[in-house]
Amino acid sequence: MTGSAEEHGALALARRLVRIDTRGGGERPAADLVADVLDDAGFDVRVDEPLPGRANVVARFGPETPRTPVTFTGHLDTVPADESGWSFDPMSGEVRDGRLLGRGGSDMKAGVACQVEAAVRAARERPGDTAVQLVFTFGEETGCDGAALIDAASLVPTDLLLVAEPTSNRPVLGHKGTLWLRVTAHGISAHGSRPELGRNAIAALAGAASRIHEHHDWPASPAYGPATVNVGTFHAGTQPNLVPDHAEMCLDIRTIPGFGSDDAVAEIARLCGEGIDVERLVDLPGVATDPADVTEVMELLAPGSSARPPEYATYFTDASVLTAKLGDPAVIVYGPGDPEQAHVTDETCPVPAIATSAAAYHHLLRTRAGR
Repeated sequence: MTGSAEEHGALALARRLVRIDTRGGGERPAADLVADVLDDAGFDVRVDEPLPGRANVVARFGPETPRTPVTFTGHLDTVPADESGWSFDPMSGEVRDGRLLGRGGSDMKAGVACQVEAAVRAARERPGDTAVQLVFTFGEETGCDGAALIDAASLVPTDLLLVAEPTSNRPVLGHKGTLWLRVTAHGISAHGSRPELGRNAIAALAGAASRIHEHHDWPASPAYGPATVNVGTFHAGTQPNLVPDHAEMCLDIRTIPGFGSDDAVAEIARLCGEGIDVERLVDLPGVATDPADVTEVMELLAPGSSARPPEYATYFTDASVLTAKLGDPAVIVYGPGDPEQAHVTDETCPVPAIATSAAAYHHLLRTRAGR
């Protein structure tokens, strides 16, 4: 499936979105941009700003009874990008050598643009038959914060949720669960010249961090692969001549069927040992769709994909939060971004994939509108 010149409107929107700085927040201008495009196309659009500068967008077109057959979703925030380490401006939005340059190009502003373009085009061509809901969120990168603040009453139940995260236009049927933990050690402060009078919290927590990092016997799933644990942050101490009485680290754990968040907490507590506190910060369930339930949709998006073994992502998505609010629809993750480009320095997205993705989303809407 190839994109026509019209589908390349998604590229123009993607470039505008990349040029809006939403690194770690400030999503309201991006929300207003997509809301204006959808409003101009006759969609019923709502923009909510539950936190200053942080906004979600919910837009609908067509009948809502009994269930909206397709809901598109994507997030408007990106992870940080320190421009001093980049070879080009992270907010570039430039197209060079067939790639869109800039933070969020792959993860996932190009995907959002493809969904908007496809929905607008389908609504224009088949206004009497097209039924689509779009949900764009803030704060996904920090634990689906925006999705968690969407009132379920503002959403119409749906049969199918399409998440535009980067998959190189391969249908992905779910992802691991995510658990973020804060692990804290408490010690006793003393003068640095008399460490024997104190209890060093750094030493206690460093030992725990080492045991966790070196532990490799995590469970694995045939479909999802192994559970993983990453020591992501470590903070402790104020100055060299003071025995630290507090140290904390944060862990990123990806859970799998058969090894859920309770299992992970218990194993981390065991590895840490006595006297170390474990606190949950983010606890998101995994997502799993039976390929038999979405064979037709997979073929509409990527012909031949249903004949291959199902794929599941390692990253999390807003589907962890939105599925319960949308009536537990089938979930497919599908977007033009390159998964290997997510969160990297000098992030880019292949332009041909943007045209292909917009065309595939449009094809799905048109096919369903014809019934």
